[in-house]
Amino acid sequence: QVQVVESGGGLVQAGGSLRLSCAASGSTFSINRFGWYRRAPGKQRELVATISSSRITYYDPSVKGRFTISRDDANNTVYLQMNSLKPQDTAVYYCNAQTARSPLGYWGQGTQVTVSS
Repeated sequence: QVQVVESGGGLVQAGGSLRLSCAASGSTFSINRFGWYRRAPGKQRELVATISSSRITYYDPSVKGRFTISRDDANNTVYLQMNSLKPQDTAVYYCNAQTARSPLGYWGQGTQVTVSS
């Protein structure tokens, strides 16, 4: 079992920055990929970025060049640095920790990011 807890959300003006954190606990040795997802009001949850255990990253085109995903394995934490934020980035951001035994992964409760224009 893996537990993940997100933090770092908040209210920021357009053009500003935030850094989200996702702290994992439990069987963290089994995590092979972390992902950040988001759900905007009235929309389905969508993938934002992922990072594998070998630090291969993927970004949705809408955030590429503005967001950076990274992981600190020593502290079982993954980060999402978000720069040049836009109002359309407003959403609840979720962390997902994927393991070989749980390909759907483990989800946190989410953290709200609101970008004002």
